[in-house]
Amino acid sequence: MFLFGLSEAEVEAEYIKRIVVTILVAATTSTATFFVGRWWGSYKARRQWRAKEFLDRIIVSLNIFSDGHLKIRTVMERSLEEIFLNKLAVAKVWLAAKATTLEQPVMPIAKEDRWFLLNFVLNAVAEHFVTGHIKRDAGQPVITVKYALFLTCELVGDERIRKVRAMLLRRDLLENFPYQDTMPNLENPWHEDRIKTLRTASALYKKEPDNFLMLEVCV
Repeated sequence: MFLFGLSEAEVEAEYIKRIVVTILVAATTSTATFFVGRWWGSYKARRQWRAKEFLDRIIVSLNIFSDGHLKIRTVMERSLEEIFLNKLAVAKVWLAAKATTLEQPVMPIAKEDRWFLLNFVLNAVAEHFVTGHIKRDAGQPVITVKYALFLTCELVGDERIRKVRAMLLRRDLLENFPYQDTMPNLENPWHEDRIKTLRTASALYKKEPDNFLMLEVCV
């Protein structure tokens, strides 16, 4: 924009004025965005806590049966965005998690999406066990275990906390689950819900095995 009829000093002053105004507008906008972001984050956290829904994170857990006991151990926990490296994939996982029920805790994923979504998780989990595969490649003795990987969103505990979970269970146990009618010893009473989930998963595997991916682990 040309400033006709102004002296050089006036032009310079006008130029400085515009710079100052631009800076002030930017600073005001940034400040407003910062406080709105903090408010939204706090609101979202309170809403999640009240609803007992934590669907923005995924927990990968290992289900171990040893000497008549069920032991649940966490392999990793990440945000959905860290595992599913695509916004549409995250949305599909979130919607599938919301669609689970107490009777059907395995996530109902569309057939055409199952392999792709599970593969995101499998790649992330496989990173934790790469050392064993390198040992095998080097000719060193290793033990190999095959696990089934699948996605659930259990409603567990007295308050029915809902979380996205990727579960690992030995393939042979998935194919022939040993506690169809009985219960193993449990570390916590609410782990009874996990046994029900694993029973459901075992039955689903016989009908729709593409809800599962197999992971070979070397240790």
